[in-house]
Amino acid sequence: MTHIPGIVVTGASGRMGQMLIKTITDSDQARLVGAVERTGHDWIGQDVGTAMGGQPLGVTVTDDPLEAFAQAQAVIDFTAPEATLEFAALAAQARCVHVIGTTGMSDEQIAALEPAARHAVIVRAGNMSLGVNLLVQLTKKVAAALDEDFDIEVIEAHHHHKVDAPSGTALMLGEAAAEGRGVNLADVADRGRDGITGARERGHIGFHAIRGGDIVGEHDVLFAAPGERIVLRHVATDRAIFARGALKAALWGQGKTPGQYDMVDVLGL
Repeated sequence: MTHIPGIVVTGASGRMGQMLIKTITDSDQARLVGAVERTGHDWIGQDVGTAMGGQPLGVTVTDDPLEAFAQAQAVIDFTAPEATLEFAALAAQARCVHVIGTTGMSDEQIAALEPAARHAVIVRAGNMSLGVNLLVQLTKKVAAALDEDFDIEVIEAHHHHKVDAPSGTALMLGEAAAEGRGVNLADVADRGRDGITGARERGHIGFHAIRGGDIVGEHDVLFAAPGERIVLRHVATDRAIFARGALKAALWGQGKTPGQYDMVDVLGL
């Protein structure tokens, strides 16, 4: 068993945290060796399996990430930007593969990962699913094939608990469309239209966020021109797809050269 990578899950009590724990414990390719929560959380000191309402798993929830990372080969992190930056430094210190599914990170926060990536493997993606990453590649190709007669709009929908908008996946799709067109997304992004906005600017890429119920994740990329529309779409019905992708990334990163990677690298796309 010792040759099987040990994995720590941060944000263990969250919906993704619990899904990751289940995915890892159900796998024969990885071991759960740590579960991290913020200081003062009710789960601290409890067996994580018991805290989740199931059988004990032999892993105690801790608020000391470095201690947990020290006995692991990988960390899977779907938390918040500030926490992720802290975890990146500690994972690099422990030489763990750091898989980051955290969304809502600013350009400055993403740039701040670079020092950690000099010492450890970081795999960061706004979405860990195979289908979404295929959609990203398709979006880039379609955007490259069409001129600015085709307006591009990215429409995303998620559950009402999601705290950031546009979603990390929507931004991935917008970046892909901008790259396909050979432009900088920051120069052409159009978000949150409201009131008298004037006519749509040619060449801009629009974003729209829907929040409601328990929607796991839906993303459309609309290419609209006079007389025709092309719609590329991905619908997620089970967040287990993200957990499986994150585990795949953690396993893929073993033995890789330190640096920053994404799911395109993991999936060989």
